[in-house]
Amino acid sequence: MTLKNYIKVIENNKSEICKYWIEDQDLINVLNKYSINKEHLINKYTQSIMEHHIYMIKQNRIILDNPIIIGFIKYLNTHQISISDLFILFFSLKKALIKRIFELNIQTSELINEINSHFEKDFQNVLSVYSKNLEDLQNAYFKSNDLIDKYVIMSKSDANGNIIKVSSAFCELSGYTKNELIGQSFNITKHPDTEDNFYEDIKKTLISNKIWQGEIKNQKKNADTYWLETTIHPNFDNIGRIVSYDAIGQDITSTKKLKNQQSLLVEQSKSAAMGELISMIAHQWRQPLQAVSIYIQKLPLTKIIEGKISDELLDEVINEISSQLEYMSQTIDDFIDYFKPNKEKELVLISTVINKALEFLAYMIKIENIIINIENSCDYKISIFRNEIIQVLINIINNSKDAIKKNKIKIINIRTFSKNNYVYIEIEDNGGGIKEDIIGRIFEPYFSTKSNKNGTGLGLYMSQTIVNQHSNGQLLVCNTDIGAKFTMKLPLEQ
Repeated sequence: MTLKNYIKVIENNKSEICKYWIEDQDLINVLNKYSINKEHLINKYTQSIMEHHIYMIKQNRIILDNPIIIGFIKYLNTHQISISDLFILFFSLKKALIKRIFELNIQTSELINEINSHFEKDFQNVLSVYSKNLEDLQNAYFKSNDLIDKYVIMSKSDANGNIIKVSSAFCELSGYTKNELIGQSFNITKHPDTEDNFYEDIKKTLISNKIWQGEIKNQKKNADTYWLETTIHPNFDNIGRIVSYDAIGQDITSTKKLKNQQSLLVEQSKSAAMGELISMIAHQWRQPLQAVSIYIQKLPLTKIIEGKISDELLDEVINEISSQLEYMSQTIDDFIDYFKPNKEKELVLISTVINKALEFLAYMIKIENIIINIENSCDYKISIFRNEIIQVLINIINNSKDAIKKNKIKIINIRTFSKNNYVYIEIEDNGGGIKEDIIGRIFEPYFSTKSNKNGTGLGLYMSQTIVNQHSNGQLLVCNTDIGAKFTMKLPLEQ
């Protein structure tokens, strides 16, 4: 789903989208026609409705059991807005979203079609709810509120940060009762590790009339730790003063634990990778060291045979040794650069990434007599963590090298092509493939097919983590007629 791929972009630009929405002239005409207070609409509904649409896109479904949406429809119903004006009101948000997408220059026909489809389905459902009478709307509103109270982690505090309302879901997660929480400062759930300036920064954001979003580390009543991905927005009175704050959170404790486990695996993987890198440097240096040794021996041999060393020979030896030493120095620089952590993504040609990986493996490829066939049919620039993708390529090619070790003819095919806004890098060997009973497990941590168990079993697991989580792509494997084929799928636009 193309729209879902751009959800982070939409989240980062929601303030601008809401601004365009409330400034839309068609929307303003509708508000004026029915004497709807624009400030009331902005303060109470716009951000929440935008959040609701973002959530629906993430879930890839239309959701109407949201008290904000039902309350908004109920509010419009009391003004007896016509169906055509209701259409204008809701579709002006779509116009605002598309306007921002064009400004960011990320529009595609597929993306625009999905936006149109999303808002058409949403409006059909809004229309069905709007057609209900006020009593039905009231019942739906209360029912959705009950569901929200039970399942959504929500709290409300006054302008001084004292809790005035909490959902049952919040109480169940924190271990406190409503009576224990209401009237207390929100610091009651503050984790001891959290620095005071963390909450000061939140407060500065909120009093500047902005929404705060981020991760908060909290402590339960029994002292256990839990994490919330939280959105906090201020509420205003009729003259623009902040009167309260609403917070809605999502429990991400299990995700945090998983990330911590992955961090440990990453450190283990780095240690294993360091050993492999040292081995590769040794291989890369072997040939130039042999060349230096030969040139050094050439000087005394020439003196014995010819009785002297000419200036021309001396210059030749010095130049050749300097050239080999420069190559060795460049090799060290390349490996140091490769091992530096990427802090930001780079726009890199696909061919550059593939060639760099093959450079690191050049000596191994040569001594193993491996035939590398490259078919590069789409040399686009992609936004990636360059060194991480090189690491993945090295790992996969190393695995292919092990698979074809006993072959008389050793072949690795590397192909690239593009399809539906994705770049594909395929690495195929002629090693006969992976056994069907284990091919589904090769991306599991600590799973290894190496009989001598010299492998860590982390390589393919970490490779898939890098591609799937760090690069918003996919790493897949299948068997072909000649062997195993790994496919790396990376988005062209991120």
